Amino acid sequence: MIRVENVSKRYGSTLAVDSVSFEIAAGEIVGFLGPNGAGKSTLLKMMSTWLPPTSGKIEIAGHDVTKDPLLVRHQLGYLPEHNALYDGMRVDRYLSFIGKARGLSGSELADRIAWAVDKCSLQAVTKKLVRQCSKGYRQRIGVASALLHDPPVILLDEPTHGLDPLQVVAFRDFLLGLSEGRAIFFSSHILAEVVAISERILIINHGKLLCDAPLSALEESARVNGGDLERTVLEIVKSERRFGDAAPEEVLA
Repeated sequence: MIRVENVSKRYGSTLAVDSVSFEIAAGEIVGFLGPNGAGKSTLLKMMSTWLPPTSGKIEIAGHDVTKDPLLVRHQLGYLPEHNALYDGMRVDRYLSFIGKARGLSGSELADRIAWAVDKCSLQAVTKKLVRQCSKGYRQRIGVASALLHDPPVILLDEPTHGLDPLQVVAFRDFLLGLSEGRAIFFSSHILAEVVAISERILIINHGKLLCDAPLSALEESARVNGGDLERTVLEIVKSERRFGDAAPEEVLA
C-alpha cells in the first residue's frame, strides 16, 4: 500500500530527508518516531503530494506521488501537523463541503458524515462554527475530514496533539478498529502513544532512517541491555547508528 524507495528531500544546501526506504502493507499500523526537526513532517508531506521528492520514488496504493498525484489523493486520508480548517464554516457544513470535494453526494455523503461524527465524537459541535470549537474538537474535525471518503491509506502527523487523556485512549481504539485492510502511518514524538497501537516502529533523526523494526525487537534489545524501551529509543536517536546493524547487546555500547 505504501512504498518509499531511496527518497531524499533538499531545501537548498539542507538535506531534510536522506535516502529513506520502507514499505507498509494493508493491515499495518506503523508508528513514526523522531525529535522535532528530524524530517517526519517533510516525509509525510512528500507522501501526501504536498512536496515533491528531490530524488527517489513514493507509491501510494500503486500510484506514483509525482506522476499521478490526483490518483494518490483519492486513495489517501491525510491529517497534517498544523490542522487547517475553515474557521467561518459550521462543522456539519464543513464536513459536507469536504465530502463533496471528495466526490461524495446524496445518501452516501450523509452516511459518511454520520459515521465520521459518531466515530470522532463530534455530536456536541456539529452546529457550531469551527472557530468556536476547542483545540481538541478541532483536531477531531481534522481527523473526521481526513477519513470521510474511507481511504485505504491513512497518514497522520501528530494526530493526538490537543486531545485530553481520555480522548487519546479513545483515538487509539479508533485507529485499531480502522486497521483491517488499511495501511496506517502516523508520526509522534511521544513513545507511549506509538507503543500503545503499533507493532512496528520507524525512527528518524537528521533525515536518516535509523530504525525500521518490530516493537518486539526493540523490547528485546532493552531487555538484553538491562534498560527500558525509552532508553533504547533515545540511544538509537543519539548514536544515529541504524538499529540492526549491530547485535542487540551492542546497540547501547
